[in-house]
Amino acid sequence: MIREHLDDCVHCGFCLPTCPTYVIWREEMDSPRGRIQLMEAHLDGTIALDRTVVEHFDRCLGCMACVSSCPSGVAYDRLIVATRDTVEQEFARSGGDRAVRGLLFAVLPHRRRLRAALRLAPLGRLAPLPRRFRPLVEIAPPWRSLEQPPRLMPAAGRRRGTVALLAGCVQSVVFGDVNAATARVLAAEGWEVAVPRQSCCGALSAHAGRTAEAERLTERLRDDLSGFDVIAVNAAGCGSHLKDHGLAAVDVSELLAERPRARLYPLALRVAYHDSCHLRHAQRLPAAYRPPLGRIPALDVVEAAEQDVCCGSAGVYNVLQPGAARELGERKAGHVLETSAQALTSANPGCLVQISQALHRARRPLPALHPIELIDASIRNTGAMRLLAGARR
Repeated sequence: MIREHLDDCVHCGFCLPTCPTYVIWREEMDSPRGRIQLMEAHLDGTIALDRTVVEHFDRCLGCMACVSSCPSGVAYDRLIVATRDTVEQEFARSGGDRAVRGLLFAVLPHRRRLRAALRLAPLGRLAPLPRRFRPLVEIAPPWRSLEQPPRLMPAAGRRRGTVALLAGCVQSVVFGDVNAATARVLAAEGWEVAVPRQSCCGALSAHAGRTAEAERLTERLRDDLSGFDVIAVNAAGCGSHLKDHGLAAVDVSELLAERPRARLYPLALRVAYHDSCHLRHAQRLPAAYRPPLGRIPALDVVEAAEQDVCCGSAGVYNVLQPGAARELGERKAGHVLETSAQALTSANPGCLVQISQALHRARRPLPALHPIELIDASIRNTGAMRLLAGARR
């Protein structure tokens, strides 16, 4: 099957302008086409998985921009997942790399451990950590969220149906208020929203080539959410992973595409819209939140340049490849600032963290909002000034 996918590539180069690592480095082996050539050579036995070859695979963000730009339909998403699984099984990583990866996945899928780690992050920034470990504390967002949605939120008016809301691991700890806003908006649109106890979906593990771990987590979540016909997801990377594994996941924007019910009040605000890669490319839902945002009176939504190019978050990429991630994040932050927006909005938690930190480094921080928070503020008639005053940045 892998050979079949490799043979689909005709080396046309349509993927090159949308590949973030090719855009910043202009190196053939750091493009999808070049990585496919490396995969073929390894499969043929002409090259080994040495440090140089593995580095080219590790530098891939897995953003899937190449998938949506490929005229030949190359399943690069399947190729890079299979390749990373092979790398993790066959390549002997350095002790430092193993330690960082082990620490990441001992913490991220576990909410209590993640909360504790985030509380300790400010102290870590002051400690003389080894260079390899510094990205772990540098990427930690300064905000937390104690707000959580109720276990069951009834629908307003005639009930359209019941959905299970994916709470997420990072999402529930860092963006619990986004989950609460999601439940309110869906309820206002006629959905009964259930938030059962649930585990991590496994998306971050899958992205890093930890296939067996990802499968265990995904199957556990499948059991956690069994009995629900629809799983509403507000984190694009998680939604893409669940769809790939056959769960009944839909992005919240897909539910909002149905005939709207809730009354929307004006929100006089200019926001820069950043399309997350796993919504735009992996789920093939480009600009998915533009229609519901477009219904909000007085809201001015502008798109930052290079929407097809990743911001550099990409799961745990900004920890494992901090140099490339920083360059991409600052490139994206520059485009956001060019819009003269008053706030940033994106439908993926990693993107909000990544771009916000780049804006902080530029000393021009902006409020960072999930699109659902803008819709929630409009329904609740919060007003732009009050929304911005309480927003994370």
